[in-house]
Amino acid sequence: MSDIAAQTGTGAFVRRELVAASLRPPTERGLIGWARENLFSGPFNIVMTILSVLLILLIVPPLLRFMLIDAVWTGDNREACVNASGACWPFVKAKFGQFIYGFYPIAERWRPNVVFALGALLLAPLLIPRAPLKRLNAILFFGIFPLIAFVLLTGGNLDLQRFLIGRLVRFESLFDQTFLGLRVSFWIDYVLSAALLIGISAFAGRLLGGDGRAIRRSALFFFLLLALILLAFDLDFGLVPVETPAWGGLLVTLVVAVTGIVVSLPLGILLALGRRSELPAIKAFSIVFIEFWRGVPLITVLFFATYMLPLFLPGGFTINGLLRALIGVALFAAAYMAEVVRGGLQAIPKGQYEGAAALGLGYWQTMGQVVLPQALTLVIPGIVNTFIGLFKDTTLVLIVAIFDLLGQLRAAFTDPNWSTPTTLFTGFAFGAVVYFIFCFSMSRYSMFVERRLSAGKRH
Repeated sequence: MSDIAAQTGTGAFVRRELVAASLRPPTERGLIGWARENLFSGPFNIVMTILSVLLILLIVPPLLRFMLIDAVWTGDNREACVNASGACWPFVKAKFGQFIYGFYPIAERWRPNVVFALGALLLAPLLIPRAPLKRLNAILFFGIFPLIAFVLLTGGNLDLQRFLIGRLVRFESLFDQTFLGLRVSFWIDYVLSAALLIGISAFAGRLLGGDGRAIRRSALFFFLLLALILLAFDLDFGLVPVETPAWGGLLVTLVVAVTGIVVSLPLGILLALGRRSELPAIKAFSIVFIEFWRGVPLITVLFFATYMLPLFLPGGFTINGLLRALIGVALFAAAYMAEVVRGGLQAIPKGQYEGAAALGLGYWQTMGQVVLPQALTLVIPGIVNTFIGLFKDTTLVLIVAIFDLLGQLRAAFTDPNWSTPTTLFTGFAFGAVVYFIFCFSMSRYSMFVERRLSAGKRH
């Protein structure tokens, strides 16, 4: 009997232990194996690899030479860079505050810094899958943080109650008193109106076969959130007011991009559901909305919102220029987001709907607990692609005299103290690095989420 086999009565041998796995040949392992499989697996791949290497050698060395090797790193004015063949980084250093904050008052720049820091602190736990208290964190980020950011950036105290009562509501109240700077009449009327609308919403929901209690809770939450917004707009927090024309740079870019991203996703989901609705009015409205906004260039939307919309408003009624641009960008992005989400909804098998119906789930329960989680998982690449496109499209606000990062760069080029042959290229190189960092980060995080949810695997 051998060490690895035993002879049976029939003359056969039975192996008692597995043969150790042999290693692949050296040419199929490690870096060599990866290169053979991915770069030199066939004639076409070989040609493409050679062309890619030549392209890298053509672009990367001159770029590194301009940005690092031949660059000027110190100086106080154009004299340091006037004869340089590389980047003029002292220009970026001198204008860095303008690139980040625009013309925001220097003494008040601590307020945007607090907004940036608070946003990062609240966003980080949302991006970490295993972070605790996700629901509370989401409420703070999407509900409370925008109010805090608004108050810090503008200074608050917009006297919105007086504006609403004097220009929109136009009625006199018996309780025209003030308490802590707030109009008692406004809040009595607000509470009575909210209670009436909550009751009507719950009653209408019951008539349509919905859950009246859930509708009542949702309406109550909406009016409480609206009350917080009104308070944030109207209370005097003792901050120096800063008008939005003084904003600029990366601050405006982030405000426009984050507002568009946060608003476009839920609105796009509602539009996608509306387009697939069986109710003719809702379906027709969703289709018209989506096709209209997708058929108009964003630059036209911004131009109309900035210069044409005020012509259609009643006399004395004005909307902040930045707010008009934010609304236009959000609606434009929502139309594209709706089509992305609709593609995910169409990919869900009919059996998922039938299974949810067999469990007795209603429409909103089916969508919220069964269909939408799967649909959004499938279209993660499309959603993030829309976000990245929106972030880059924020540069178009320069057309309507809103100076984002690119606008501040172009404004800085006109400073004669930094007029050199390489100033223009240095500024655009800095802008390209900033945009690349944000867009590449979003792309990599989407790939992480996609791998974690196995969105690319269909079983």
